Amino acid sequence: MKHIQYPTQGTCSLLIDVTADENDIIQQVSFLGGCNGNLQGICRLVTGQKIDDVIDKLNGICCGDKPTSCPDQLCRALEELKGMG
Repeated sequence: MKHIQYPTQGTCSLLIDVTADENDIIQQVSFLGGCNGNLQGICRLVTGQKIDDVIDKLNGICCGDKPTSCPDQLCRALEELKGMG
């Protein structure tokens, strides 16, 4: 198993906690802070998915006039997590 606690930048959420297995399948995701309902939905949708598939779908999403978003920051966390294996 691979695990990361990723401090976010430029979003309302402060931290993303992610665990993936040795096959890069996401096992658990949680956000500290941010929009609770939307982030719970994202966590449920990406759990069980391959890291690369999630990055392909969520990378580059912006929130309002911010150059990033919680889904985009999740991609940053997943890229780091993937590099751990």
